[in-house]
Amino acid sequence: MERQVQQELSKVDDAVPFRASAYHRHHTWAKTYHSFPELYIQPHTTDEVRKIVNLARRFRRRLVIVGCGHSPSDLTCTSSWMVNLDHYNKILTLDKESKKVLMQAGIRLHDLIAQLSQHGMAMPNLGSIDNQSIAGAFATATHGSSTRHGILSQSVLSLKLMLANGHEVACSSEENQDLFRAALVSLGALGIITEVTFQAIPAFRLQWSQSLHPLSQIVAEWEKGLWTRTEFTRIWWLPYKKKAILWRGDKTDEEIRPPPSNWWTGTLGFHAYHILLYLSTWFPKILPWLEEFVLNVQYGFTQDGAQRSAVQEGQTALLMNCLYSQFVNEWAIPLEKGPEALTRLSAWFHGDDKAAGIPYDRDGIYVHAPIEVRVTDTSTNTGPRPYLDNTVPNGPTLYLNATLYRPYNTDPPCHRRYYEAFEWLMKEMGGRPHWAKNFRSVTKLELSTMYPQMEDWLRVRSEADPEGLFVGDWHRRHLLLDDEREASLKFEERVAKTESAQAGGVNWFGQLPANFPPPSPQ
Repeated sequence: MERQVQQELSKVDDAVPFRASAYHRHHTWAKTYHSFPELYIQPHTTDEVRKIVNLARRFRRRLVIVGCGHSPSDLTCTSSWMVNLDHYNKILTLDKESKKVLMQAGIRLHDLIAQLSQHGMAMPNLGSIDNQSIAGAFATATHGSSTRHGILSQSVLSLKLMLANGHEVACSSEENQDLFRAALVSLGALGIITEVTFQAIPAFRLQWSQSLHPLSQIVAEWEKGLWTRTEFTRIWWLPYKKKAILWRGDKTDEEIRPPPSNWWTGTLGFHAYHILLYLSTWFPKILPWLEEFVLNVQYGFTQDGAQRSAVQEGQTALLMNCLYSQFVNEWAIPLEKGPEALTRLSAWFHGDDKAAGIPYDRDGIYVHAPIEVRVTDTSTNTGPRPYLDNTVPNGPTLYLNATLYRPYNTDPPCHRRYYEAFEWLMKEMGGRPHWAKNFRSVTKLELSTMYPQMEDWLRVRSEADPEGLFVGDWHRRHLLLDDEREASLKFEERVAKTESAQAGGVNWFGQLPANFPPPSPQ
């Protein structure tokens, strides 16, 4: 920390604590990026959050809000001040009759789920993990997999944000609606979300089954109830086997019946698979064999039609173990485009360039399984639509998630070329990338074209934070215009350099203000 900043901070002495520490090392969950914030701050109260904002403005320091860091991109990287809300995590009010819950924005989803369960309540929908904070989950357009549910922000009724001027502002469908629509997918660039009012539902159990099918059967049944027969549906596609595992779940009153387990689902299997994936970084031709090995050992499936089932609490059944560090590149496309996308990508994997129509050479490219296929539908939502909602507005949305593991934090050798080809196809399908993932070849101009209401989001962002107190290099690269309004923002942090990290991934260093000005009285 600059000595002058340290000296000035030591003079700040009032009744409101400033819980900051230096020498914190931040990394994404997948350890794809590492950064070294000047200060790591964990407020406990709203007054402490306000003090952080006021001091950051006074000392010309950008603010980054981080939860579990599950996004594998550099969205949360900073050399400035990092704010973590893990201690700002209380449920403030809970109405058992209306199921409306008011909470502080730092509460992690697993804590929220546990506390809701004590009152016979649950979240309507959930993504694959529950480590995120509630604010981080909906601010990046997190979703589950159901044609009867949209993205998580669809259950958010109102918000409070601490803006760059230190004022806390409420917003909802009825109050400050423009701010509400921008904040529902804010990407951390508007302010600090402090409170969330959420619509919960009665707690439920799910009876689920998963079964093995040829990819051709999945495609044939696409429009024959594949995605609508049960409330929750998701698919794990095994590209080399040309097969898919179909997972379906419906609410039930049956007694709990745990899923079958074997040695593979325990510690031994976890490490055995990890080692095999690591070997594949040096010998990638084993990946087709490894896909079959996982299918037989992890899932216990050896022939089409094989099935396993269970009954679990809903919020347990919807989760998935992400296993290891990974790159994640997920896109949203219209559901009706799914058969074409899967068929063409499958043809590309198997060397049929004519059927694939993808202008990228696949020689030497080997990928990991499974490719995750999920669905949502926001078209029936009657509430305000987030400006940066990546779903299809007039029908169901399909998500294709091209995951590549990084065993022992080692990058797979083909990830850049694979993602270039994958993204090319997704663009041709009319797709939009998931904001919190590793999309690579999308320009700022392309994103502005994909989102007709991008200009509205930029306008609201500029009004809420005109000097860029919450703006970083990721926002500049992907979102901000280079016009007179936002060409150069006073507090914006740009990347100064990146370098390979010794333990894998990338070390990220930001550029702080060159000349620290004497603080003016506030």
